[in-house]
Amino acid sequence: MKTIVKHISINKGMTVNELVNQMSNSGVFGAGRISKAVDIFESMAKDKNCMVFLGQAGAMVPGGMKNILIDMLKNKYIDVFVTTGATLTHDMAESIGYKHFRGLSDIDDSKLNKKKIVRIYDSFMPNEVYIGMENFFKEHFDELSKAKTTKEFLWLVGKLLPNNQSSILKTAYQNKIPIFCPALSDSGIGLMIWGQSLRKKGLNLNIFDDLNEIINLSWSSKKTGVIYIGGGVPKNYIQQAMQFSKSADYAIQISTDIPFFGGSSGADLREGISWGKLNKNAEYANVICDATIALPLIYAALKERI
Repeated sequence: MKTIVKHISINKGMTVNELVNQMSNSGVFGAGRISKAVDIFESMAKDKNCMVFLGQAGAMVPGGMKNILIDMLKNKYIDVFVTTGATLTHDMAESIGYKHFRGLSDIDDSKLNKKKIVRIYDSFMPNEVYIGMENFFKEHFDELSKAKTTKEFLWLVGKLLPNNQSSILKTAYQNKIPIFCPALSDSGIGLMIWGQSLRKKGLNLNIFDDLNEIINLSWSSKKTGVIYIGGGVPKNYIQQAMQFSKSADYAIQISTDIPFFGGSSGADLREGISWGKLNKNAEYANVICDATIALPLIYAALKERI
């Protein structure tokens, strides 16, 4: 039986979920993928046996997406969080009182450099955030040196951050959500740790203990679901945990990359079946879209449903 592509109708006052349901009626192209992603996220959230792993890369904090990530963690839609050092650097910058600002992508970058402003496309940040971060790590380095893994280290950072600012790190700590950053040294935070380590010895993180923990988390779960916002190291870190334990039963990927060039960030989720990273019977959706567009739609529709 053939399913007809129904045309999307927009009504005054319609909710986000009503819009997504209209996308489902169309069911094709990007609209169809958005609606399918919401359905799969809903299935993951309602499946009490499913442990959900979120892998996030890209400039989500400079892009205004921080509170969505925090809300996902607070509401326990996410059980394990893997991210980049850049995301945590930007999160930490805002946690100690700095902000990101709207800018222009076609500005003279040499002028920005003279004004000590750094640019993430059209989102700007004052370079002085690194002074604030350096002061934070200098003040707390002895306590942070008690950490033995990056997860323990990031929980300690979250614990020590001020309570008056919304923060991914603090939310992960408060809700005891495992947070992993396998490429922490590739970031502003990494540079701060390096700088303090030159001044004072003490911090020694065992990255392989983190790997052991995330594989055990996957292994011990009855079912697993994965959500990839962007790709890079966070995606592959979760993928290899799936490969050596339980292949994912649910999967959502939001990326602007494409598969034709062989990179992991653009690899279709279905490719993971060949590696044992995705169950051959899994529900999955590849959403090729700017995550600052797709994620608010998907998450707002989910919150209406649950």
